[in-house]
Amino acid sequence: MWKRKGRKGRRTERPVPTELCDLCARVFPEDESVSGYVPDSSAVHATNEWFDGLRLVTTCSDDHFDVIKKGYGDRPFVDEELWAAKLTRALTTGPPALSLDQLGDRTGLREPQIRAASAWHNERLREQQGMDP
Repeated sequence: MWKRKGRKGRRTERPVPTELCDLCARVFPEDESVSGYVPDSSAVHATNEWFDGLRLVTTCSDDHFDVIKKGYGDRPFVDEELWAAKLTRALTTGPPALSLDQLGDRTGLREPQIRAASAWHNERLREQQGMDP
């Protein structure tokens, strides 16, 4: 006959929260992470517009953070890209059909910015379609 040992008195180890380095993909303990925001016109926050245009970067060292920060610093910040991302968020999180006034209210953009963002987005789509067979 088999007898199970009870769990009483056994210690279960709690998992240590971990992070993943955005540069080298190394997994490391969360309390060793180096995190910060870098400017990125393609980044919009899902719920807080204060973070629009900023990308949260997490790395395993200051050196890796500096490499990523330099990479984003070399990339141009395109206002129309940020505006297009804000429009996408507004159109995917609320009613599907909005007027320009409603879009302006939900995004904080003015009509010329909305039109410029739409033109920028449409140009990117045309470029993608031209590259795909």
